[in-house]
Amino acid sequence: MEVSIREMKNRLSKYLKLVQAGKDVVITDRGRPVARLTLAGRTVEHTETEVIERIKALPWVRPGNGGKVRGAKRPIRLKPGDKTAAEMVLEDRI
Repeated sequence: MEVSIREMKNRLSKYLKLVQAGKDVVITDRGRPVARLTLAGRTVEHTETEVIERIKALPWVRPGNGGKVRGAKRPIRLKPGDKTAAEMVLEDRI
């Protein structure tokens, strides 16, 4: 069941009774879901599509272009005496 913020504020007791009866209430802001009111202690199962959409909405996630993932354009050359990444990791672990 979806309900607007205004409707939720005006009829909070009604929606709390629905939640106590086991219904989930999705609160919307201008038609966009912003919160879910559910019975305390009950876990909510998310579909794979919901999880993917939530991840895509994160500001630091960019969609791929569908091509092959490429690494560095050319190998990084180490100067004589520089440590490799593996050596640095091993050194950190000690």
